[in-house]
Amino acid sequence: MEFTHFDENKNAVMVDVSDKDITDRVAVATGRITLCDEAMEAIKGRKIKKGDVLTVAQVAGIMGQKRTSELIPMCHNINLTGSKITFEMEGNDIVVFSKAKTAGKTGVEMEALMGVNIALLTVYDMCKAIDKRMLISDVHLVEKKGGKSGDFFF
Repeated sequence: MEFTHFDENKNAVMVDVSDKDITDRVAVATGRITLCDEAMEAIKGRKIKKGDVLTVAQVAGIMGQKRTSELIPMCHNINLTGSKITFEMEGNDIVVFSKAKTAGKTGVEMEALMGVNIALLTVYDMCKAIDKRMLISDVHLVEKKGGKSGDFFF
């Protein structure tokens, strides 16, 4: 397999997807943030001064998905047909799941990954007054469906 974002002269290029078929595409990514007891209790009790952390992080993650192509240079601007950010609490960890959907010529893996990262960074931003030692980790693609390269499951 070769890298597709370089031309024959090794110049960076956006991949030309003009001849690709439009297909339904879905990607799911995940990541986690580990907080101290005090920060986790403040989130659960909705006592963070900046607001409801998970609601704000959810909206931020969706916004991040929608603006992915503005931040990743060779990423195509795609129209999302679905965007969902959810959370699970595991001890002192908040696990973020980001699902992105489209019907298009290129996939939504970057959008799913961006959604996770922006949601995690939003949690960090809103809780940093309590805990500056938060750890963001395990960000990765969980699955992708659709497209020429087929399905992928982590």
